[in-house]
Amino acid sequence: MITLLSAPSNLGLRPPEAGSVPGAAKAPEALREAGLHARFAALGATDSGVVLAGRYVDDDATRPPGLVRNESATIDHSLRLAARIGAALDRGDAPVVLGGDCAILLGAGLAVARRGGVGLVHVDGHTDFRHPGNSDECASVAGEALAAAVGRHWPAIADIEGRSPYFAPERTAHIGHRSDDEDQEEVRAFLGRVTPASDIIERGAARVAADAAAVAGPDYWLQVDVDVLDPEVMPAVDSPDPGGIRAPELTTLLQELAPHAVGISITVFDPDLDPDGRYARLLVDILTAGLTDLGSRVRRDDGGVPG
Repeated sequence: MITLLSAPSNLGLRPPEAGSVPGAAKAPEALREAGLHARFAALGATDSGVVLAGRYVDDDATRPPGLVRNESATIDHSLRLAARIGAALDRGDAPVVLGGDCAILLGAGLAVARRGGVGLVHVDGHTDFRHPGNSDECASVAGEALAAAVGRHWPAIADIEGRSPYFAPERTAHIGHRSDDEDQEEVRAFLGRVTPASDIIERGAARVAADAAAVAGPDYWLQVDVDVLDPEVMPAVDSPDPGGIRAPELTTLLQELAPHAVGISITVFDPDLDPDGRYARLLVDILTAGLTDLGSRVRRDDGGVPG
């Protein structure tokens, strides 16, 4: 059974401007207002509530070297989110985790790592692979979440509970970055499969999804950053870049990937950039059409836990 879980965290994002707060934490309630929960309830889904994050602090002027923005709050939220996701998995449910920023991938990774691990299909308009080995500007986990999830970051966020990597690199497939992504060659060398947005457009979403699933294995977590969509389609994101895919292509990706996904996290939609709610309604349409069969083909042990 699908269950909706809100994770309204903006802790991993840089402030839009000095003294301001990113709007991504408002996404779960904006999607609720746009009808997401009602439409999923009609499909039989349950509501698993919310895991609130700590206070966002713009600490750029005071943060010591070697720490990411809002580090303590991010770790705390990841641990509590992992517990809630884990409870859903233990019930045999397939959680739809509504972010929030990409740092919520750490909580999802912890939840599955505690249960023996699954693969990862990471759908994102960026590789999110900034880490201390390739950048002197590590600060925002939202742009570093994939690196942390596969063990390529400071241990404070990449090795919570000594469980690094949360996802094995060889069972991780990334989809959707733009052709000018500066970390793409490193990512290609490190992960099982890496596919740019241009390949989705040229080869078709169904073929790209099949290739990714073959790497991630029979069961995997699905992470979707909505900036994989072109800004002509979805401008209400933190870092819109041209060259993305269209709504039908994302819907097809989800339809193809959802059955073997133990759960999904959806991130970086910013309602502050969607004053009339049109982009929230578009996302509701995409998610409702794409996730109907979420978790339907996941292998389970006798206790209902993905295995």
